[in-house]
Parts: sequence; structure tokens; C-alpha cells
Amino acid sequence: MIKPKALKEGDRIAVLSPSNGLPFLFPGIYEMGIKNLEEVLGFEVVEMPTARMSPEELYKNPKLRAEDLNRAFSDDSINGIITSIGGYESVRILKYLDKESILKNPKFIMGFSDSTTFLSYLNYMGMVTFYGPSIMAGLAQIKHLPLQFEEHLRSMLFGREFPYNYKPYERWTNAYKNWGDKSTLGQCEEFYNNEYGWDFIQGEGIAEGKLWGGCIEVLEFLKSTEYWPCSNFWQDKILFFETSEEKPSPHNVGYMLRNYGVQGIFEKAKGIIFGRPKDYSDKERAELKEIIQRVVREEFHNTNIPIVLDVDFGHTDPKMILPLGCKISLDSNKKEIKLIESPFI
Repeated sequence: MIKPKALKEGDRIAVLSPSNGLPFLFPGIYEMGIKNLEEVLGFEVVEMPTARMSPEELYKNPKLRAEDLNRAFSDDSINGIITSIGGYESVRILKYLDKESILKNPKFIMGFSDSTTFLSYLNYMGMVTFYGPSIMAGLAQIKHLPLQFEEHLRSMLFGREFPYNYKPYERWTNAYKNWGDKSTLGQCEEFYNNEYGWDFIQGEGIAEGKLWGGCIEVLEFLKSTEYWPCSNFWQDKILFFETSEEKPSPHNVGYMLRNYGVQGIFEKAKGIIFGRPKDYSDKERAELKEIIQRVVREEFHNTNIPIVLDVDFGHTDPKMILPLGCKISLDSNKKEIKLIESPFI
């Protein structure tokens, strides 16, 4: 894999909006995220032209959004890229990406949700990318999330010691308080104790593979396009999926997952990880668990592949950072997830 250089305090981080113009609508929470990048993590922020553009302007100009990404990668003074927020149609920017230039100038790039389109595609092209918090959703809330989150960010962004053992966050939340209310800006709604950790529902021993995945709904946008991986790509992958704030029903998740089975992907992959589903009731989470097992185990007879549920990434907070293209291990006996290799040069 093509890996970026490791980050350090003082590095210049480009912030852009490849999906949606929410910074235009909610400047307060956006600026809080920028401030945290600077004051908590010690980066120098470079706002790209699309960063604060209106949703209407961005929607009409997918090429403009792609050019911001191209420019950030080609600028030698920029060390990394973080998205402002997700959205719903960044798939439209893919045809305008300068793939050759990007792959010749690899950099840390992080986002989640709709960012799945270019993160998964650039990884398919051979570059390590990072699935993790965005400026407005995760980084703006640093001071209102458990200290364990800031420690994880520092370990992943500045750490030099790998393997790295992921740990379940002790507390988690489904939502943020109203971004239009300045008195609670950056605060989160009710927190829940993570009493049981991650749910290893299948598998024995240790499985190793390279990470690939994202928001399961967004990945549907890529299927049957040139941006979807070819059949031999899936060998020895550990797939990770999560659901968005649109809250697809457990049955809809089953429909999407079934397609991977039809493609023969479960037979080639080494493991499956699901993020904790946002806003699901206990009943819906139990139904989702049953459907995942039914599709993978019963319909496609993959009884040995490890499956882990309720992992801390995606649309609940705090979020873990997952580097696409890097090798991880799933230890079903010890209930551990470990990043085996460094995501950086």
C-alpha cells in the first residue's frame, strides 16, 4: 500500500467540504472543530475554497469539490486533509479526481459517512486512507467526550508505536445537542455506559486481514461502477460497515449485506466488523444481529469468518480511526482488535 507520512504537531491540515455545505449553515460548530484542531491537537488549519461554500453551490459544482481535493494533495506545504462533514452525493466528484497526482503525493486523509466514496476508492487504487471523525462531527466535540477519545486521536495521529490495541470506549452517545444553540455548542446528548464491550458473535482464534469498508449505504452508490473493486481485491480483507443517521432498517441492512454474499466476498474475506448502529432500539439491534448471522452463516454458509458488532466507529461518538488498507487482527477468544502495522511510512 502507498502510505502517507506521519503527522506531527504544527503540521498544516487542509479542511474542505467534498460532500455538503453544513459549515455555511452551522458556522459555530464548524469553527469549534477548527479551534480544537489548532488548540487541542496543535495543527495549523488551511481552509480550502469549498470549506464554507453554501450547500447549493457545492451541489451544483462537484468538479469544484474534486479540485479542492486535487489541490490539497498537490500542495507540498499541506500535510493532511480532514473533511468538514459528510453528506449524500460525493460519488459525483470521483470522475474529477486526479488519481495519478494523488497517488504520487499520498497524504493523511480522513472523513466518514459520505466520505466513504473517495476513501474506499482511493484505497482500491492503492493508498491508505482513514475512516474517522470529521471537523463538525467528532472533532468539534473533543472537550465534551471522554478523555479516552483525545488519547486515541493522539495515539493514531502522532503515535509511532505499532501494533496498536483498540479499546472499547467506556461511554458513548447517539447524538449532539442542537448546533443552532450557542449555549450548548459542542455538547452531546445522553451518554450510555459501554458495559459489555464489543460483541464477537462468531469466530475462533485469530484472523488477520487488511481493512476496507465504510458506511454500508454509501457503498451501495459504488456497486456496478468503475469505482467498485474487482473480484480479486477482496482476498484477505477484513470488512467494516456502519449505518448512517438515516437509520436503515435491519432488513435493509440485510439486503445490502446479501449482495456481498452473492459476489462471493464472504468466502474471500477474513472478518467482518460492524459499527454501533446510531439510534437503534435494543429490539432493532437484536434484530440486526440476527439478520447478520442469518445472511452470513445460514444463507452463504460462512460459519468460521469472525463477526464483531457494536464497535466504536461511524455515527455514534466517540469514534475510532480505522486505516483502510492496513492489516488488523481480530482475536475472537480474547475479544481484541489490533492494528498490526503502522498506517504511515
